[in-house]
Amino acid sequence: MAITKKALLKALSNVQDPDLKQDLVTLEMIQNIKIEATNVSFDVVLTTPACPLKELIRKDCEKALLAAFGETAIFSINMTSNVTTISDRGPLLPQVKNIIAVASGKGGVGKSTTTANLAVALAKTGAKVGIIDADIFGPSIPTMFNCENEQPSVKVEDGRNMIIPIEQYGVQLMSIGFLTPTEDAIVWRGPMASSALKQFISDTKWHDLDYLLIDLPPGTSDIHLTLVQTIPVTGVIIVTTPQKVALADAQKGLAMFKQPQINVPILGIVENMAFFTPEELPNNKYFIFGEEGGTKFAKKNDVPLLGQIPIVQSIRESGDNGYPAVMTEGITAEAYKELAAGLARQVAIRNAKGNKTQIVEVTV
Repeated sequence: MAITKKALLKALSNVQDPDLKQDLVTLEMIQNIKIEATNVSFDVVLTTPACPLKELIRKDCEKALLAAFGETAIFSINMTSNVTTISDRGPLLPQVKNIIAVASGKGGVGKSTTTANLAVALAKTGAKVGIIDADIFGPSIPTMFNCENEQPSVKVEDGRNMIIPIEQYGVQLMSIGFLTPTEDAIVWRGPMASSALKQFISDTKWHDLDYLLIDLPPGTSDIHLTLVQTIPVTGVIIVTTPQKVALADAQKGLAMFKQPQINVPILGIVENMAFFTPEELPNNKYFIFGEEGGTKFAKKNDVPLLGQIPIVQSIRESGDNGYPAVMTEGITAEAYKELAAGLARQVAIRNAKGNKTQIVEVTV
């Protein structure tokens, strides 16, 4: 039986994207079809290179083709990706598809460590990733990426001085830590810190990015309001540790973004320091900060639990050495890879089913 494009698409219309609950043809994920006698090739364009269901979708395509055409042809399926966006892509960041805020209610829960490892994990899948270190008074991204002594260059474009972000481990970086001496304290009032964040957003020459992660300071402050009033935020992830005192503050951080006048989607919860695992006993888990606090917190707020990150000595060492743990091997690296896949999945679902991201207008 001769295989036609119409017959091929009909067969593949029986394959659904497990997250988006629609078939691949309706979603326009089948592209670049080539048919030469019994040799057929096509692309499956996923919503992110970090798609955790890539192999499942491929196998479902193979089953559908076998059912429709038997073994009469040779099919070549190329799994590729194009990260989705529903942002307005306004004048400030037209080259950025998705802006992800990383927040916490409490300091010291590992928010910057999570941001750094998440960014590198996404970049390792092939995504284009950047970080804005919005923790103006306690910037730690330069240290975590081993580039404390780097200084960004400046390029003049249309009469404006544009800052060229530092690039390390495949991630574009911007931080106040690149612009001030390492040991100096930044003694600014809130409006000055907010102004610095606005400058990072408007005056940085970001290359095309699939994901721009914003590492926010703890709490709910001027910086948070400045962010949502300046650019359309795709969504936020909340980082917490399992103990009650951290969860109480995380609830406040989450509540800020869910306020009607702000209403930024919550993409999920990251439970950091979920359990202690000794390097020499990788199968042992000790819940030194409490068990399943993040799981219960996510369930209470009806949002996904994106990942549970163990506390091991190598995470601290990696942060101090400026070599993110996800670049090594072991349970920590795997946890961050799963976290990246989970986040990418939630962004794709949010973009397919949610309303277009808008800049927030608040007067508080």
